[in-house]
Amino acid sequence: MSTTQFERPRTIVITGASAGIGRAIAREFAKEHARIGLIARNKEGLEAARREVEALGGEALVLPLDVSDFRALDEAASKVEETYGPIDVWVNNAMNSVLGLFKDIDMDEFKRVTEVTYLGVVYGTKCALKRMQPRNRGSIVFVGSALAYRGIPLQTAYCGAKHAIEGFYDSIRSELKHEKSNVKTTMVQLPGINTPQFNMVRNKLTKQPRPMGTIYQPEVAARAVVSAANTNDREYYVGLPAVQTILGSKLFPGLMDLFLGKTAVEGQQTEEAATHSQDYLFETVPGDHGSHGDFDDKAKKSGIVMKGSTVRVLASAVVFGTVIAATSLITSSINRR
Repeated sequence: MSTTQFERPRTIVITGASAGIGRAIAREFAKEHARIGLIARNKEGLEAARREVEALGGEALVLPLDVSDFRALDEAASKVEETYGPIDVWVNNAMNSVLGLFKDIDMDEFKRVTEVTYLGVVYGTKCALKRMQPRNRGSIVFVGSALAYRGIPLQTAYCGAKHAIEGFYDSIRSELKHEKSNVKTTMVQLPGINTPQFNMVRNKLTKQPRPMGTIYQPEVAARAVVSAANTNDREYYVGLPAVQTILGSKLFPGLMDLFLGKTAVEGQQTEEAATHSQDYLFETVPGDHGSHGDFDDKAKKSGIVMKGSTVRVLASAVVFGTVIAATSLITSSINRR
């Protein structure tokens, strides 16, 4: 959406903006000369993101903080509006994780993932709605995952948080519908993305981690997020693997349990020995980590983007077709008797 459609450049807030998907989202919004509040813990990464935004014609405000701190997040939102004016788009993107079997994860680690990945979204949404609802305008984008529908081995804390976000999102969207609010909400469900998190995640395994399945570049996710911010469509699914995962979970949950139990543990590990270097769970990892991880040679630069309503139609068609086929087989069997 071009800036000519607005009286002023849009004001954007992005959490988790110092690296990975958040960094790519910031660059994508900067192309429309947006004014962006960049939120994350890593100040070096945020400063690098600011330079990228400004090089693309946007403006950026660096706001180093932890999204699990509601007061700090709310103060940052006020600072963005004092500097740039009313927030037009809030992107809930911040996350962290710990990779390993549930039996090996400490409860303080599980709690930390939940506080950042789930409560960070709750707090961000509260800050956004506090400002958007009185004005009756604005857009909130929830950066989700196919894992919001289908939990996988080794990521119990992250998958639990993403499932929680999905339920929270359902409730918020219903409340806004009840109030006939013009505040827009949408969720973008992502596949595996080539981000630096796989070098910074707390790893309980003996090998280095990798994204599950087909891998996409962060720019694919960023373009989908920016596009979604201009709509009020309920959901977008990015990449065929996300569509397949969500459909499979809805139609064949038992088979998905068996399939993922056999493939997803090894499928999330490379052949390289784990380095067990410093991780980002409780403290930042110093330095600027950029938006890309180590899988540029494997990551796709484009992917399909489908509305959730389209996927639900496909799911219904599959179910209907299965029922028709089963009925036909039963009828043929009866007629042959």
